[in-house]
Amino acid sequence: MTGKVYLIGAGPGAADLITLRGARILAQADIIFYDALVQPDLLALAPQAQHVAVGKRCRQLSTDQRFINRALVEAAQRHGVVVRLKGGDATLFGRAQEEIAALRGAGIAYEIVPGITSALAASADLGISLTQRGVSRSVVFVTPRVGEGESASDWIKSVSAADTAVLYMASGQAAGIAASLMQHGLPGSTPVAYVSNASLPNMQKIVTTLSNLHEAAQNAGSPALIILGEVLRAYALGTSTQEIPEEISQLINIGKR
Repeated sequence: MTGKVYLIGAGPGAADLITLRGARILAQADIIFYDALVQPDLLALAPQAQHVAVGKRCRQLSTDQRFINRALVEAAQRHGVVVRLKGGDATLFGRAQEEIAALRGAGIAYEIVPGITSALAASADLGISLTQRGVSRSVVFVTPRVGEGESASDWIKSVSAADTAVLYMASGQAAGIAASLMQHGLPGSTPVAYVSNASLPNMQKIVTTLSNLHEAAQNAGSPALIILGEVLRAYALGTSTQEIPEEISQLINIGKR
């Protein structure tokens, strides 16, 4: 028997943010290979399936990608419905293409089920739009993280060119990120949001400036996203004065003159 593998985006965290299609396939799954960020109440939607943890976390013991690729192929040879459950969207910073290549090479049928990426959940928690008429017409998703044996990406150029930028897997490098961006001309007064555990009850959000990003990262949890751009001014304007960092308050006052 050769089954089918479904690469499903689990969404940003909250179980009820998975798509209807994703939930339907979970209910039919025979075996699920799930990431470290997938919440237990989401796995509870598939009590009939075998659950296999294959998570990766920075600076922690992680499952080798080659093992995951091989496990998916072997599972499809034994089960009818195999699910690869990934946090956020399966195709965004999730190494999905490597798994797709392994499945194609073995002649295994697969389907990708999109999910809500954490950038969208973070902006929803902040109550802002990542695009705003006259303020932001471009949004870029980047990660400064570089895998072993990979060449460095020019993520700084992408962030500098966009109206709004969202940095994934960047919380542990907050100080270096801020320094690099300011060295390349981004003002230290640029509004920045640090959002951890988006969509979950323990979500934390801190709005500050680029020059104070490192301090914000030290005072909040992980996993987290870093959002930069003038769209965050709308959040600051809707927050009580006591919660607005002094640097952003000054920016708002300048804008009113």
